Amino acid sequence: MDTAISDGRALQRLLDELGRLPGIGPKSAQRIAYYLLEADADQARRLAQAILEVKQQVHFCPVCFSYATRDTCDVCADASRDRTSVCVVSEPRDVAAIERTGSYHGLYHVLGGVISPMDKIGPEQLHVRELLARLADGEVTEVILATNPDVEGETTATYLARTIRPLGVRVSRLASGLPVGGDLEYADEVTLGRAIEERREV
Repeated sequence: MDTAISDGRALQRLLDELGRLPGIGPKSAQRIAYYLLEADADQARRLAQAILEVKQQVHFCPVCFSYATRDTCDVCADASRDRTSVCVVSEPRDVAAIERTGSYHGLYHVLGGVISPMDKIGPEQLHVRELLARLADGEVTEVILATNPDVEGETTATYLARTIRPLGVRVSRLASGLPVGGDLEYADEVTLGRAIEERREV
């Protein structure tokens, strides 16, 4: 096989794979690919190894469904956390966003998405059943609904509030301060921290 053709296919394969990453368009994929081509072999090898290791070592916590490298995640394993409070978020990255504020010291529960009829995602496709099981023993006295303030996030929060309230558990929602249609992941620490501290009952 012609070496030039082989090299061209290898580059195109890299561009195709980079282009599948969220937020990476064709031009960004090109910039990353050319950066990697100019990097030394050790740097490229370290990147590849880091990707393989994170896929091999990181899994979902069986309790809260956030990311974990041990049997359970660091938050669930921390005996000093307030176990009477559970903050419900859509994705594991939202846990990291809230943790950066330093304003919350309870536990988490990751739904694994939001209710979205357009995408055929209902409560059955989320970790709602597992959340209700965690509330069954009566130790949790408050559930904080921290889904994004967009249509799907509000729909999910409303459904959860209606489902949880009959159990006698206090249900609250993050306060205003978060922009409508925004993502928790991109909120600054001050805004997100204030939203946690000023949460309201729903």
